Formats: sequence, C-alpha cells, structure tokens
Amino acid sequence: MTATPPAATSPTAAWNPGLYDGNHSFVWKFGAALLELLEPKAGERILDLGCGTGHLTAQIAAAGTHVVGFDSSPEMIEQARLAYPKYQFEVADARTFSVSEPFDAVFSNAVLHWVKEPDAAAARIRAALKPGGRFVAELGGHGNTRQMVDALRRQVANFGVTDDETPWYFPGIAEYAAVLERNGLEVTFATLFDRPTLLEGDDGLRKWFEMFGGKVLERFNFEQRGVLLTALETELRPRLYRDGGWFADYRRLRIVARVPVSANV
Repeated sequence: MTATPPAATSPTAAWNPGLYDGNHSFVWKFGAALLELLEPKAGERILDLGCGTGHLTAQIAAAGTHVVGFDSSPEMIEQARLAYPKYQFEVADARTFSVSEPFDAVFSNAVLHWVKEPDAAAARIRAALKPGGRFVAELGGHGNTRQMVDALRRQVANFGVTDDETPWYFPGIAEYAAVLERNGLEVTFATLFDRPTLLEGDDGLRKWFEMFGGKVLERFNFEQRGVLLTALETELRPRLYRDGGWFADYRRLRIVARVPVSANV
C-alpha cells in the first residue's frame, strides 16, 4: 500500500488549538518551570517565541512586563488573541522574524525542535536582543521520543514510504550550544534530562501522533492513517503503556544564553 496526497482539507495540515489546549496542555504547563529561569521583571520587554495559545505569554505579562507573542500558526495566534485580548500576538516565523525595537529577553518553550534550520532561528533571536539580553528556552533534546519516532519510521515504511524524514530537530547540548555561540550568544546554562510524560486518555498515543506528527500523517489518506495509528499503538504498547496510561519518552534540552554586554546591536 502506498501513501496518497492528502486532501486540501486534511485535518493534519494545520495546528489544532483545541486539541493542543485539551489533550496536550502539558506542553505549556511544563513550561511554567522554565519561567523560573527567565525571571521576568517589571518593565522588561520580552518576546515569547512560539507562544502557541498564549498561556505562558500571559504568565510572563503578569510579572509586569511588556510581552509580545509570536507563532507561525495563524490558528494558534487567533486562539491566543481570543483568550488574551489585551496582549499583543503576531504571526511570525522563527527563521525570518524581525522586530522594530530590541527586547530584554527572548523566551521559547517547546518550539525550536520544530525549526530544522537552527542557525536561521538563532540569528533572528540574537538580532532581537539588546546587549546583555538573555535567551531562555526548552526544546526536545537528543533522544527525545526516540522510541516513538523509530516506530513511526518503521510503520510508514510498510506503506511504501522509504525516506525517514521527520519534522523534528532534537539536538544535544554541545550541538545546540555551538549553534547559539556562532550566532553571537554566550551559553551560561544547559541541561539535558529525561521527562517521561503521561498522555491523556487511553487514546493518548494516537492523539499525540495526530497533533504532533501531522506533517507525516498528512501523506496518507484517512483510512491509511487509521491503519498506521493502530499499528503504532500495537508496536509501542509493550514499552510505553503502563499503569493504565501512555507515556511519551520525552527528553528535554533546557538552555540559557546571553548577548555579551559589549556587543553591538
């Protein structure tokens, strides 16, 4: 069986804010701990890069900051504006965005592992920061969802898809630190850690692939996607289903970097 092109209305072709805030609210809830590294201060200008539906943007604003949320998904930005109408949200790509006035900090949670051109993003982040400005981020690190990604590659091969292209970039500490440093940011803190994450519901694994594997699933028609998702559940159940729930084998990279105080804007 070979994959067929998706219909124009394929539900996997765009982000689903309802599914994101419902079954996958853990994404932004885990990000609350990252705010402790950010330490937002009243009066600071902070950019939330990849703000999603705006929950963490609002928490940053609660510290008295002037915060702006950027996300490449119009659907996410629309939801953020509805939920938090008093804050500024804009559709922007991490690889190409620009700002009219530099920020004290750029914050990013669970976003940059979607950017497979990391140097492009790092260059734009550096350009958005003042001298002495800080970059605080968490993203999927080396080995993140390895069992899930490996299973996905094996199963799509059964449909005649022979390439192993996936939409994610999961760097290690040294690799990502090098990206930042060659783009003018000095790394001051980095850690890579395991975080097995409970997925909501008995269909949690299926929902995860529907939400985050859309760029792979959209290569298949509706019937094929159902067969593929069932095959993934069957393969992964012995390893990732325990205590009545599915656990994603997450591994996270958390990093802080700064622009040297002496740097030119």
